[in-house]
Amino acid sequence: MKIVECIPNFSEGRRTEVIESIASEIRNTPDVQLLDVESDKDHNRTVITFIGTPEACGEAAFRAAKKAMELIDMNQHKGEHPRIGATDVIPFVPIMGVSMEECIALAEKLGKRIADELGIPVYLYEEAAKRPDRKNLADIRKGEYEGLKEDIKKNPNRVPDFGKPELHPTAGATVVGARLPLVAFNVNLNTTDIEIAKKIAKGIRFKDGGYRYVKAMGFDIKEKGYVQVSMNLTNYRGTPVYRVFETIKSEAERYGTSVKGSEIIGLVPLDALVDCAEYYLRLTDFKRTQILENRIFGFKEDKLMDMRCSAFLGELASESPAPGGGSASAFSCAMGAALVAMVARLTVKKKKYADVKEEISQILQRADELQYVLIKLVDRDTSAFNEVMEALKLPEESEEKKQEKQRRYQEALKNALSVPMETMMEGVAVLELAKRIAEIGNRNAISDVGCAARMVCAGVRGAYFNVLANLKEIDDAEFKKQTLENCEKILAKLDMLQEIEELVLSVLKNE
Repeated sequence: MKIVECIPNFSEGRRTEVIESIASEIRNTPDVQLLDVESDKDHNRTVITFIGTPEACGEAAFRAAKKAMELIDMNQHKGEHPRIGATDVIPFVPIMGVSMEECIALAEKLGKRIADELGIPVYLYEEAAKRPDRKNLADIRKGEYEGLKEDIKKNPNRVPDFGKPELHPTAGATVVGARLPLVAFNVNLNTTDIEIAKKIAKGIRFKDGGYRYVKAMGFDIKEKGYVQVSMNLTNYRGTPVYRVFETIKSEAERYGTSVKGSEIIGLVPLDALVDCAEYYLRLTDFKRTQILENRIFGFKEDKLMDMRCSAFLGELASESPAPGGGSASAFSCAMGAALVAMVARLTVKKKKYADVKEEISQILQRADELQYVLIKLVDRDTSAFNEVMEALKLPEESEEKKQEKQRRYQEALKNALSVPMETMMEGVAVLELAKRIAEIGNRNAISDVGCAARMVCAGVRGAYFNVLANLKEIDDAEFKKQTLENCEKILAKLDMLQEIEELVLSVLKNE
């Protein structure tokens, strides 16, 4: 089953009849389940959460955007939250059986449809962004509806991805994208001093030197008599909720106030709250399978890349033969891809490297793609090994069953072998990116390129060992010959490591 989550934000949080009309469009779309409708009068904003098949979610989001266009006039809208349109933002999140690439395609299809059929200009953001400067939603919303009204006509950098360079007369513009699950988290302070909230927000948000996965702003909630630090935590594993909360609490005390309370807007992944429970209760060796509801509904931590690093390493260290070297090799290559992406991100916005910006952007996109593929190979390697083990358990009571077992075993071996072969190929692709970014990328991050190259080469070599381990059991002589020839071609490309390291060392020793 393919399941996508969609969390559109609408610029209306006060008129219940309007909110219900928009929600009804989603509720009445086949193959969609409406999960949550949460409105905030101060922000004058509503966040709706629903899930369904990719096609159904795209249809529901379009219907909701059309209804919002009919009922919301941005010329009359006032609220605390930044916004550029009646349907301000529509993110798609992969939940089950759906890749990020599929969500990106879904975002592109919906964005074009909104522009073509509703006449609303659309910008793509996060993973669907066509330009690095549009990945961050805050950058797209700069100046908000009022500022974008004229800027979209005059500034070439504000031209939308879909539609004409002019706002819809009443619905403004819309941002559509694809992203990982985030936590919308607000912390309320026992003060009416908005400057304190703004200072704390600036201190914790990534763009001003704060936590990597935090977007934050300070708001004055006048109706309730306090100020608020409002946040989007875009990766709750990378920056846990409790860490942000503790920092805000500490900063509030430094400014002579305290935390009044906190709130989560919309739905939240269970793991984000379990992390908080582990931290505040000081739990040790707590497992998700200890949660009653998880056991009732058959939860199992079977995806290696959904585990914490410590849990993954624990699996590697266990007496079980899988995960083993194949998964570790793919993960090593994935870490190399991640480092290449990091260096690209540290280069692409620097004026010093403006002349290579377009090429760096391409490297960044490719590195992210390779990282995603390699992460999938971590789990695929373990699954393929388990299939080999299952084939070996097949019965042999008759000659016919023996032959069937041997056939299944040979198929499983070839399938298991295909995973490390793919790891080798994708790893070399990462190495080629590392070589190029070592030549043109940010010199201040050159050591990270060297680390990336080493990790990739180790991963490719490790994958090669796993190819050989499976190959020796395969009967097909021609297949074995062809596989070995392909391996030799791939391994020959590891000579790039020496070139990369020479360049890295020359920069580190001489600059």
